[in-house]
Amino acid sequence: MPRGEEILWRGRPRMGSLAVHAFHVRKVAIYFAALIAWRGVSTLWDGEGVAEAAIAAGLTTLPALASIAVLTGLAWLFSWTTHYTITSQRIVMQFGVALPVTLNIPFRIVANADVKLYADGTGEMPIAISGTDRVSYVLLWPHARPWRIARAEPMLRAVPDGQRVAGILARALAAASPFLQSSSASEVASPADSPRPIAAAAA
Repeated sequence: MPRGEEILWRGRPRMGSLAVHAFHVRKVAIYFAALIAWRGVSTLWDGEGVAEAAIAAGLTTLPALASIAVLTGLAWLFSWTTHYTITSQRIVMQFGVALPVTLNIPFRIVANADVKLYADGTGEMPIAISGTDRVSYVLLWPHARPWRIARAEPMLRAVPDGQRVAGILARALAAASPFLQSSSASEVASPADSPRPIAAAAA
């Protein structure tokens, strides 16, 4: 860190939360469970025996397990190769499996920051960048806010102890610039269906 800059928090995504919320392992598992049940029931409906129904369901189980294993493996790999850092002056995102990338986001270009908390205590924190600066959605993924493709927003994903880290970021943003104001503690106190503001540009 440059002289006078302090590291406030450093961590990496929690693998289980990344698998569920970024790679949608739970949704894939539910889809395959329904498909396996349908294959078994439809086989019985066609007049086949229980053994044939079990075989039909089993043949669908193999690709299901393979898909879940691949997605879980990717979540572990992305978690292991990612580090997030919040300093007194910036957010630093280090990620990349085949091609390591370091993204520096000075607080002076942060337009606003949101937080979404989950029941497991993890959080997601998308960062909107002001001005003409652009970041590639493809380069950022999965560390990008979903569906913000034209103007991609970097996002800290599956952050452990999300409420505490959101508080650290809110205080750092508020202290770094008079144009940023932190939200109240109640705004990041409980899980929400959609992100809530951490800090936003003052009107």
